[in-house]
Amino acid sequence: MKRLMVAIVFVSALPGWLCSLPAIGADNAVVEVSNAWVRSTVPGQPVAGAYMDLRAARTARLVGVSSPISSRGEIHEMKEEDGMMKMRAVNAVELPAGKTVSLGPGGLHVMLFGIKAPLAEGTTVALTLRFERASGTSFSRVIQVPVKSAEDAPGHGHDK
Repeated sequence: MKRLMVAIVFVSALPGWLCSLPAIGADNAVVEVSNAWVRSTVPGQPVAGAYMDLRAARTARLVGVSSPISSRGEIHEMKEEDGMMKMRAVNAVELPAGKTVSLGPGGLHVMLFGIKAPLAEGTTVALTLRFERASGTSFSRVIQVPVKSAEDAPGHGHDK
């Protein structure tokens, strides 16, 4: 009888406890990734750019990126300084809730360094995007991104 009472108490508390856990797959809904692509490379080219649009349902930050096709990934920005365009690494990209943030040529973007093999058009690259919520907790999202030339990626050419 005592075991039955313990089981009843446990089972009756279970739904409330389960509701306090984050929903499975909820992180995927936190940041929507669209229009993602990686620029194709030629043999011997050690770097490639990756571009995408990010839209966060709740305030978040993109804090890192990695890929099995490169030795490291960094978030970069292009800025005009003293009449010259300069590229520099940034620690994070702020993603305000409900706003689309574009990472494209000539602005914020991802750089992949130490490319292990040429990236051919029509292939796909895995990218792991690391995010941080406003609360400070973090999560990752793996996406499959097509490799394209700048000409084959409408709206993402050098004119942006």
